[in-house]
Amino acid sequence: MSNAQCFELIFLLFLFGDLFLKLYLDARQARSIRLHRDSVPKDFASAISLQAHQKAADYCLERIRFSRIEHVVDLVWLLILTLGGLISFIYRFYYQANGNDLLSQIFIVLTVAFLSALLNLPFQWYSAFHIEAKYGFNTMTPARFFKDLLLSAVLGLVIGVPLFAIIFWLWEAAGALWWIWAWLAYVVFNFALLWIYPSFIAPLFNKFTRLPDGEVADRVNALLTRVGFATNGLYVMDASKRSSKANAYMTGFGKTKRIVFFDTLLAKLSPIETEAVLAHELGHYKLRHIIKMMLFSFSLSFVVFFVLDWASGSSWFYEGLGVQLYLGSSPAVALILFFEVLSVFTFPFSPMTSILSRKYEFQADRFAVQNSDGKALVSALVKLFKDNASTLTPDKLYSAFYSSHPDAAIRVDAINQEIANASKS
Repeated sequence: MSNAQCFELIFLLFLFGDLFLKLYLDARQARSIRLHRDSVPKDFASAISLQAHQKAADYCLERIRFSRIEHVVDLVWLLILTLGGLISFIYRFYYQANGNDLLSQIFIVLTVAFLSALLNLPFQWYSAFHIEAKYGFNTMTPARFFKDLLLSAVLGLVIGVPLFAIIFWLWEAAGALWWIWAWLAYVVFNFALLWIYPSFIAPLFNKFTRLPDGEVADRVNALLTRVGFATNGLYVMDASKRSSKANAYMTGFGKTKRIVFFDTLLAKLSPIETEAVLAHELGHYKLRHIIKMMLFSFSLSFVVFFVLDWASGSSWFYEGLGVQLYLGSSPAVALILFFEVLSVFTFPFSPMTSILSRKYEFQADRFAVQNSDGKALVSALVKLFKDNASTLTPDKLYSAFYSSHPDAAIRVDAINQEIANASKS
């Protein structure tokens, strides 16, 4: 067996292994939800009705059924792209038309991205206008759906094409260490995006207004003063024009940091609950979770670029995925193949990153209890679990793979323990 055949076999084993693992996890999650559908967990019985609990169960079960279809379609699409010969066909088409120049490389990437987006379009539509609408979450019109789609595509071209052009140019011009320079370009690009996103990109999709004076603003400003956090402003985002789900987040860095509340959040939570939710988000910043996650991400991307360089210089990598190159190289083909199959080999290790994320969530909750009202944080989370139709009875193994936040019951128990510890000290 040649190296290419060996790699093809390993790829197929991981590909179908991932599918079976995902379907198994979905089955476990569905079983756990069905098992507890007709009774609200005792810790939530006083705040969440049986009707709301059953609605969340039905919503989650429908999302699971939908995800199973997506898993199978994703697998088939990846096989069509690779061993099915689609990437090879696209590569040959542009190579014969323009050779192996930079323009050809960019068009190869754009063509694959366009076809993938086209395939994903019916799933986005069905998710928004059937599932989300059925359970009362979708508030987006078809016109806004397509406007968002077009705007995202334009932004993808404006932002993505220069990045790919720089990477492909470095690939050919920077010698054996091109991948280090490409990684540095990627890091700089991400910092630039963090800088411009709050002021220039986000306003293209949503309207942002200053948080009006009142009890919420007073509480938030007092909290910011207590914890010593400087921000460029407090804003309300008109999230209700797309979804009824509620959230709050912080974005930007340095002088561009801003705090954003969904208008749906302010409508559902009391001022003290809003303060508690923000205290949790501030905890991520004050405990340096954002910086740590960025450093982790950039370190991981450094390894990814290194492996990309190694794989792209090996003929078995291309041949094992169904591509025969002309002139021995094509940065675009290497990049597409690598990132298309990367998730295939990394999915089994998802719990490793999820563990770190959940650890940070516990720490941020502890910070919120120490700097705001812990009971208000609990009541806010319960409201959000209810209004966002989050399942209160997830499967533990499923959560280990997919959940960036602790399960509802575990999280509330941990917060209540922190409240009890604080009252003793």
